[in-house]
Amino acid sequence: MAKLKGILKIEGTLDELTFYKTQDGHLVKTKGGVSADRIANDPNFQRTRENGSEFGSSATAGKVLRNAVRNLMMNAADNRVTSRLTQIMTQIKNYDVASVRGERTVADGIADPAALALLKDFDFNDKALLSGVMFAPFTVVPLTGVINIPAFVPINDISYPSGATHISMKGAFANVDFTNEISAIEYSPVTNLPIDGTNTPVTLTPAGVPAGTGTKFYLLLIEFFQAVNGIQYSLKNGSYNVLNIVDAA
Repeated sequence: MAKLKGILKIEGTLDELTFYKTQDGHLVKTKGGVSADRIANDPNFQRTRENGSEFGSSATAGKVLRNAVRNLMMNAADNRVTSRLTQIMTQIKNYDVASVRGERTVADGIADPAALALLKDFDFNDKALLSGVMFAPFTVVPLTGVINIPAFVPINDISYPSGATHISMKGAFANVDFTNEISAIEYSPVTNLPIDGTNTPVTLTPAGVPAGTGTKFYLLLIEFFQAVNGIQYSLKNGSYNVLNIVDAA
């Protein structure tokens, strides 16, 4: 794969070259490769089939998690979150030590605490990391999903973008079953505060414990707004917003 330079930008196929546009610019690659039938049946491609099967399973696990938190991601996610999450899921399935190669899954691998730790502190928006936005200490109550920020002074404890006048915070408690590819989630009410020097303890209490069994995820959403004539407007369509897995169990 090569990257095109110059003023002439081509998209399509020319002889043995395919030109296409991505978010990284205009790229070109050669046509050809091994046929799908050979990959599916040739014994020489057994490792390829195994890798493909496990990659597909890891990608599906990432989709299951994204679907669980989709309503939160609508306000805080970057355009590479799918590939970043799939990469982590691929690492997690490596912790499945019971299954043969080609059949390892995230559902089994995530039972290892070291595998689960790979998802803790995951930011769905890599342009707004929780570690670089909020500095106030907080705790998570595992049984209820409550997030407590005992002392919160927005103007001191938040790195806020220029023009922001208010901040909203929302907690979520999700239960994700990677085996059956189902999930449930409960949300806390939104806490909206002006960005000033007032010390306001924040408690984000989900409406309940999500149904089902599986891996528990605790999430924090931070959104920034600008107030104009009494109405709060989201800054740059949410590009400054944070969505983070603050804990998992």
